[in-house]
Amino acid sequence: MGLAEWLQVPIDDNAAYKNDVWTNRDLIPIPEDRRTWDILGYLGYWVVGGACISAWTTGSTMLSYGLNAQEAIGAVVVGSVVTGLLAVSCGWMGERHKIGFTVSSRFIWGMRGSYFPVLCRIFTACCWTGIQGYWGGQATRVLIGAIIPGFAHMKNTLPESAGITTNDLIGMLIWYAVFALTISIPPERMQRPFFLTFVLFAGTAFGMLAWAVAQTGGSAGPLFHTRSAAPQGRGWAFMFGVTSLLGSWGAGTLGQSDWTRYARRPRAPTLSQVLAAPLTITLTALIGIVVTSCGQAVFGEVIWNPIYMLAAIQEHYGSSPRARAGVFFASLGLVASQLAINTVLNSVSTGMDMAGLAPRYINIRRGGYVLCVVGLAINPWRLVGTANKFLTVLSGFGVFLAPMTGILLAEYLVVRKQKLRMSHLYRGDSGSIYWYWHGFNPRVVVPWLMGVWPLMPGFVAGVNGARVAAGWTRLFNLTFAVGLAVSFVCTLLVDWAFPPPHLGEEDEYHPFVEEQEEGEEKKGVEVEEIVV
Repeated sequence: MGLAEWLQVPIDDNAAYKNDVWTNRDLIPIPEDRRTWDILGYLGYWVVGGACISAWTTGSTMLSYGLNAQEAIGAVVVGSVVTGLLAVSCGWMGERHKIGFTVSSRFIWGMRGSYFPVLCRIFTACCWTGIQGYWGGQATRVLIGAIIPGFAHMKNTLPESAGITTNDLIGMLIWYAVFALTISIPPERMQRPFFLTFVLFAGTAFGMLAWAVAQTGGSAGPLFHTRSAAPQGRGWAFMFGVTSLLGSWGAGTLGQSDWTRYARRPRAPTLSQVLAAPLTITLTALIGIVVTSCGQAVFGEVIWNPIYMLAAIQEHYGSSPRARAGVFFASLGLVASQLAINTVLNSVSTGMDMAGLAPRYINIRRGGYVLCVVGLAINPWRLVGTANKFLTVLSGFGVFLAPMTGILLAEYLVVRKQKLRMSHLYRGDSGSIYWYWHGFNPRVVVPWLMGVWPLMPGFVAGVNGARVAAGWTRLFNLTFAVGLAVSFVCTLLVDWAFPPPHLGEEDEYHPFVEEQEEGEEKKGVEVEEIVV
């Protein structure tokens, strides 16, 4: 018992809560002293979330799929606007009730059933952490190579079957070590690190843009003068570009309440999500497309990743001191960006999800450390081997998350009309109105399955190359839209046919209130017995 108590996560001084199966410091509604985020803070959040390598490569990777530059920009604009609207809708619960995705899953899926969406999101975040960490490691490798040119050409001592070179592996291990340090920063104190990251990445993006345009004499490069070459048709390729972007940010919008619960005042995140999300994602992707287009004129090939572009620039100028200085500062922005984006989209939310699995022993910080280990262990370099495989992986995430997003929006905004019994979200017995059937809500099973099954044939075909009818592939191209819409409508139909109990009831979270009432009732019984 002594060891078990020692391993438990810390509790605030004079706390009114206790660590149990459903509760710890990071799972309760955020108290006022931890609500530190204002409008500028959320602008910084979306600047970090939108101005990153993911946004850069999402736009430019569409070029390799067959879209021309103008079509790729259009797909990014549409996808980023929808992302902003989804972020507002999914984040509204955090603004109002100060709870995140982990706890909100309890009133949707049931107290025990909530483990399923939490585990799905943990799996997704582990994949994303691995991908972002791999890019962060490559950026670190380029940064070190700018200081020590020999490191860029280090002899590879790993076998070809490893799928990664020695210097890439060293860079990734160094990046993960730095990332582990950033996990120790609590979410309510991340505004300043986010601002520093924005400054560094903005310098990288606009510096590379200035260099690229100068190389082509002020033009946007040859890709802006090419015709669409999408084999399945321009319309379907365009929609695939939109849904691949939604797949990239799907996990972030689904768990937007993880961050909006830190809002200092109501609606502080709303404006930033509506405006900053589309602007930053679109601007970053546009810069990436222009740099990629200009880079084709310089290097004779499409280099869609800015990390590879920086390495090519250093080689192009023969590792001259001037080129190495530019590459060093540019790669510094990319390294910082990867640290921030992994914190924004992965470590905080996944740490809270893991805390939901074992609240007594895991909090956001400890869950983040577990995420580091798992993200590295999945061999992420195999997920991003090619541009098309990369797009398939991004879209594939939406197969499972999009239906959950539709269910969340339908349940909270329409069925329950934003009314929750907060105290019952931390009560794991039949006395909770969210206990349903043995802790599971069977009403959500059908909407989730109905949102997933039409997308699975196309997803499987995209991953392993199996042949399926063109209709299945096109449905998969519309992953996020189809999954969200189908599950949203099915949730409304199921809840109309079988209404959840206690709709319209609401209260506040008051820890120990029920225990005190039970204690008073027990005391009253004892007094009555003495009187008798």
